Amino acid sequence: MLQTFDERNRNLLVNINGEIVHRDEARISPFDSAVQGGDAVWEGLRLYDGRIFKLEAHLDRLHASAVAAGFTEIPTRESIVAQIRKTLTANGMRDGVHIRLTLTRGVKLTSGMDPRLNTAGPTLIVLAEHKRPVYDKSGLRLVTSSVRRFPPECLDARIHHANLMQSILAKIEANQAGVDDALMLDTRGFVAETNATHLFLVADGTVTTGHCVSCVEGITRATVLEICAAHDIPHAERDLPPDEFYAADEVFCTGTMGELVPVLEIDGRAIGSGEPGPMTARLSELFRARTAAEGTPVV
Repeated sequence: MLQTFDERNRNLLVNINGEIVHRDEARISPFDSAVQGGDAVWEGLRLYDGRIFKLEAHLDRLHASAVAAGFTEIPTRESIVAQIRKTLTANGMRDGVHIRLTLTRGVKLTSGMDPRLNTAGPTLIVLAEHKRPVYDKSGLRLVTSSVRRFPPECLDARIHHANLMQSILAKIEANQAGVDDALMLDTRGFVAETNATHLFLVADGTVTTGHCVSCVEGITRATVLEICAAHDIPHAERDLPPDEFYAADEVFCTGTMGELVPVLEIDGRAIGSGEPGPMTARLSELFRARTAAEGTPVV
């Protein structure tokens, strides 16, 4: 799975600290904290017919991440929403849009990791692109990565930070294996997530996902659990070793950029029938019903 260029994005307008500029003219200082050390937090949002699904939850997570990372200045959610609206209006966007919010600690007076060197900031980047859900709905193939997710005693996974080197290294292994994405374990050997999404398995009619010990608390993941509760679908959260995924009737992944997508193969082993399963299809339909009816109007 490799994303391709969407011609509608050729003259994209990007918002950097409130200034709307052409994508080819967008500039970030080499002294910005994101450039210096990946010192930033971020969110991915999806626009459905003028509404952003779960916007409040995303903004809550962005704020909590910035607080946990020790940002001394954090924009209000009202100001962030205003900049999102400004960006979407400038691009004439209403539907089928993915928005990447990046909030960096700001600009440093000289190169270095010490936050006391930051003299201007924070930097807010709003990047909205015409982008369909990025995964092939016919199903994905995964391979288990040798790269492990940090345990909470090393790095709090609830901080949705922009230093994605672990995920990038895992994705490189998936590319080299000729599959779509990488399954990542925690240091105890339990499944954490993929390099980009959360994972669920279905066995004997029960939908189960792992605890968010070494992965961020996903918003699409939480929505799936809400859907299960609302429709009396048996569900659970517990530590899951890889062999339970191999033996599952169905496996699917969740994320804002890709929504819900079946996983057909892990480490060369077919999952269930090797085809998308009925529970994944049902949950996908219920998720689509939610995104069609809910969300914060921004256009």
